[in-house]
Amino acid sequence: MTAFAWLIILPLAASPLVYLTGQWGIRRGHPGAARWAGLIALLAVWVPFIRAAGNFAADGAATLTAGTQTLALDGVSLLLAALALGLGTLVALYSAAYMAADDGQDKYYAMLVLLVGVMIGLGCATDLFNLWLWFEGMAISTYLLVAFYRTQPASLEAGVKYLVQSAVGSVFVLFGIALVLAQTGTLTLAEIAAQATLTPGYLAAGALFVIGFGVKVAAAPMHTWLPDAHAQAPSGISAMLSGVVIEAGLIALLRALSALAGLALPWGVLLMAFGALNMFVGNLMALRQQQVKRLLAFSSLSHIGYMLIGLGVAVYAGEAAGAEGGLFHMLTHGLMKGLAFLAAGALLWALHLARGDHGALTIDDLRGAARRYPLIALALSTAVLALGGLPPLAGFMSKWQIFQAGAAAHETALLLVVIFAGLNSVLSLAYYAPLVNAMYRREPSEAVLAGAPVPASMRLPLIILLLAVVIVGFWPGLLAGLTGPAGAALLAAFGGG
Repeated sequence: MTAFAWLIILPLAASPLVYLTGQWGIRRGHPGAARWAGLIALLAVWVPFIRAAGNFAADGAATLTAGTQTLALDGVSLLLAALALGLGTLVALYSAAYMAADDGQDKYYAMLVLLVGVMIGLGCATDLFNLWLWFEGMAISTYLLVAFYRTQPASLEAGVKYLVQSAVGSVFVLFGIALVLAQTGTLTLAEIAAQATLTPGYLAAGALFVIGFGVKVAAAPMHTWLPDAHAQAPSGISAMLSGVVIEAGLIALLRALSALAGLALPWGVLLMAFGALNMFVGNLMALRQQQVKRLLAFSSLSHIGYMLIGLGVAVYAGEAAGAEGGLFHMLTHGLMKGLAFLAAGALLWALHLARGDHGALTIDDLRGAARRYPLIALALSTAVLALGGLPPLAGFMSKWQIFQAGAAAHETALLLVVIFAGLNSVLSLAYYAPLVNAMYRREPSEAVLAGAPVPASMRLPLIILLLAVVIVGFWPGLLAGLTGPAGAALLAAFGGG
């Protein structure tokens, strides 16, 4: 209980302290004070996380009550906390050199620590109103980070687009919460699930939840903020947006829909339909991209589709392996896309930002990058090939588990969905392969020839994520302690366990 409490309190309390430390450092001529404070704060959060995870393994789910508010640490929230804290810590380390020349580091690291904290809290919410509050906290902190380069018109445009669409989504969610409250008199998820019946009010609430939370999930066609936000944010924040923020939005959506599971609607079919649409739209949009970060952003759209299909199979057919596979892909996608964005960001920094150029990194810029930046080229190549499902890397293993779960249901419709997903995985190689091919060409581009050396603090997170992508590919069971309980908790919430 104490560890669980500190897991949530510590990052929230540390965020303003990181900001104040940064302000103190600026006045004293130590602009890097915020970076160290942010990194130390996130490393400190690992202490209660490890203890809380140990308690969960020994005793199962835990609850924390403060007045009338209750938070719960179950398999799903533990998985989200691990992903947010793991990627957030690596991003803080990576950003030490990436953001060293930028003003506003006090705000950057304070918001990064706050973002990790609110995502952990979101995963632990047990009622709709607190789910919405944590969701709003995540939206506000990410908005400030997306628009960090406020002097750049493109960055401000991306931030405003993200803010407007997030605000509209939040209003939809709030209207849905009001409808549920009017009919049940409660906002507790478990109590709503016990009362929900197939009525127009509940149907409208479900539709509002799908639209509102779907904006943050970047579920097509509510994804239009995604490519601009990913492309214009600092690369570490792009990794957070793609690797964990949209996944946190998916967890929020699933929590809300699980309260309406009693409506006896085909929620599994809905999830699979959105998954198939996301795959198709994401792949088609990525095929035409020449900017690396926009390509990776549209790729995230496709990978949300795999998660939705795995979770949809679980809800529709009661296949626990589908839920585990969808959540396993959530973890592997965080590793792979985190690696991809950080590697692309290292090249963007070396080829453009180090010279004061805020131009976009294009595939043509990458020509011959492997000759001068072999480690970064290897990291980016491994990340995108893993995203494409090349065995035996992590992405192949998580996709394979989803495909197996769909085939195990022995239904023709699900088998067709699996085939469609498999073909989309092959299609994704059509835009990943040119990126890899460019880096290993003989003649380097002018940008590579004039590029700056990449600092060690940016290379270390790449090495850690690269090893993780390879090791998880060979030994996927290493993550079973997270995906198994999370899949069981999710399936039980939808009445399947």
